[in-house]
Amino acid sequence: MYLGGLCFITDCKACVLTYEDMILRSLKAGVRWVQYRDKERSKRKVYEESVKLRRTTKNFDAVFIINDYSDIASAAGADGVHLGQDDLPIREARKIMGDDKIIGISTHSLEQARDAERDGADYIGFGPIFHTMTKDAGSPKGIEMLYEIKKQVHLPVVAIGGINLENIRSVLDGGADAVAVASAILRGNIEENVKWFMDIIHS
Repeated sequence: MYLGGLCFITDCKACVLTYEDMILRSLKAGVRWVQYRDKERSKRKVYEESVKLRRTTKNFDAVFIINDYSDIASAAGADGVHLGQDDLPIREARKIMGDDKIIGISTHSLEQARDAERDGADYIGFGPIFHTMTKDAGSPKGIEMLYEIKKQVHLPVVAIGGINLENIRSVLDGGADAVAVASAILRGNIEENVKWFMDIIHS
């Protein structure tokens, strides 16, 4: 997948580090796709943080995606935006971002995944695959649903939700093009965790 097999998602609740520190550690360990997610702060603060993080990720030639906010992603010069089901529609986000930017969207059903393909998403996030404490994402969808979506939707599928070193192999075997991970990278040694994930993905 053009975005790489591992997407690191920031999570201020899973780690005491600043966003810049957690991202820098993940980048030094080999991550090349970062999604900045911040549900707590004002849009002004998110924008200011995004500008800093864009500089950091650019130094590593890493893809930088901002969660939810198409306007901030565009203003900060991010590579793309990741939308939720309650955010701007994909077509409206495209008007803001432009055709050369990446637009992904979270999906939780086959119907939503089909809608994302129809509306012009570049990739879909699907999950939660397993139970997760990172955010209230609903009931786990499981590997079988992931497999079904891969059969019927012709977009890269990024699996998310409760993915760790013990279960990532089953997710990849289920057809995921990439995995998005927050807690399982941030809890413990970030650099070592990233290395283990990358080793499995590229094995």
